[in-house]
Amino acid sequence: MLVDSHAHLDTPRYEGELAEVLQRAWVAGVGTILSIGIGEGPAEMQCALEICRRYNDSDGLKIPKLYASAGIYPHNTHEADKAALAKLDGLLAEPEVIACGEIGLDYYHQGAPHETQKRVFVRQMEIAAARKRPIIIHCRPKDGDNACWDDTLALLAEHWGATGLGGILHCFSGDWEHAERAMRMGFLISFAGNVTYPKAQPLRDVAAKVPLDRLLVETDAPFLAPMPNRGQRNEPGWVGYTAKTLADLKGLTAQEMASITTKNFERLFGLTPDV
Repeated sequence: MLVDSHAHLDTPRYEGELAEVLQRAWVAGVGTILSIGIGEGPAEMQCALEICRRYNDSDGLKIPKLYASAGIYPHNTHEADKAALAKLDGLLAEPEVIACGEIGLDYYHQGAPHETQKRVFVRQMEIAAARKRPIIIHCRPKDGDNACWDDTLALLAEHWGATGLGGILHCFSGDWEHAERAMRMGFLISFAGNVTYPKAQPLRDVAAKVPLDRLLVETDAPFLAPMPNRGQRNEPGWVGYTAKTLADLKGLTAQEMASITTKNFERLFGLTPDV
């Protein structure tokens, strides 16, 4: 079965419908979802964990296994006071919270100052390393400007590579050099629905070069719905469209790609199907 390695299940856009969304994902062949715990800021970091506990314990529902992450998103780093960082540390101690993220840098939007983003990114890496949790990286540069990638990869090389814990480059949108540098530090490369878009051939060219043992798929739901559902509210049950695109690039069946990406996810987080 498929793993959706990145979905924002705590979005208000699923309010009142989440059980049905999860049931549709199961029917579509999704066995596991990583629920991303950034919320609208540190005050909501715990929401992904709460969703995991609520639905993993629900009897009678055929739904995917849920795990959670926790992190402070780049544009909320100005809210990362001592209490928020202590909260993050506590969440990463919970067994269902298997990753720290999404964390990183975003230079595309006007948000927190870049120096604030960098400082809090480093601090979150330190907390994740102490808790032995892989990290999920958000990196969004301005169009035509590699400064965000350069800064992200430099900080990872200085503060993370030596931990050996690895992580995920979420919703990858960079070039081959960026992927290659990250993979040397133990990262997996995750592709979202935008890899299916007609004008995304450069991204597909990069995906075609990523080794099979470094690939992941995600939805980034409720964002970036894949073709043929582009423009709609995305949901985990549609991750198969992205997996099929990657399978076609690699000359594999969709079932083979599902198996490969699931094993990659389980290996990164030290999971077995019964965990």
